[in-house]
Amino acid sequence: MNQNLFLSLLLCLLSVSCVNNRKGTTNHYDSMGSEVQLDSFKLFDKSRDRIIPVALYHSKQLHKQRIIIFSHGYGANKGGDNLLYSYLTENLAANGYFVVSIQHELPTDDLIPLTGIPQIVRRPFWDRGADNILFVIQELRKSNPGLDFKRITLIGHSNGGDMTALFPQKYPDMISKIITMDNRRMALPRTSSPKVYSLRSSDFPADDGVLPTSEEQVRYEMKIIKLNNTKHGEMDNDANNEQRKEINNHIMAFLND
Repeated sequence: MNQNLFLSLLLCLLSVSCVNNRKGTTNHYDSMGSEVQLDSFKLFDKSRDRIIPVALYHSKQLHKQRIIIFSHGYGANKGGDNLLYSYLTENLAANGYFVVSIQHELPTDDLIPLTGIPQIVRRPFWDRGADNILFVIQELRKSNPGLDFKRITLIGHSNGGDMTALFPQKYPDMISKIITMDNRRMALPRTSSPKVYSLRSSDFPADDGVLPTSEEQVRYEMKIIKLNNTKHGEMDNDANNEQRKEINNHIMAFLND
């Protein structure tokens, strides 16, 4: 069986049922010239009657790859936001990671509330995102046990970072690291397991209580790094080459820590 067919079957097996509108397979090359393959699918979680579009970034290595689940920032339900961080997801895949980027918003979803207390009015959206992540992990365990499930990392930007911060508090003991990219609303877990890392923008502060104190960072060995030359909205593919390099370098350092 050739590799493309194997991965097609793999992603269909990821769900209770698979929606048959695969967008196709494309090959990309990162800045180092490493070949990275992108497969886009729509999965279906029958228990919640929910379609979950995903983009899979991977290299040729298949066995014992470490898993990264990526969650995008808020895109007002326009779709395709899980593809807008390719500078990062392709670099991760080129370095041997098995990257699943989840599209958390659908056109039929309610828009996220812009008024009210965010930790209350946006919590259902974060809960749904955490459940999407859980679904992908559970089905990966069934369909591809050769992956490394002992060292799963979650990465998320903005609203996706809030989902990422919530996940280990809602579903403990499933992941080894979380990396948030300027999440502003959901408090980071105060814990040494999973290990917690965060990149902060130069322009937007987090809400009170979201970030750990200096004492908490030392106690739990958390790493919080401010990007002095990167704004909140410049962490996706809008980042320039210098910003992309800095973000990629920090995230690879977190993963290798």
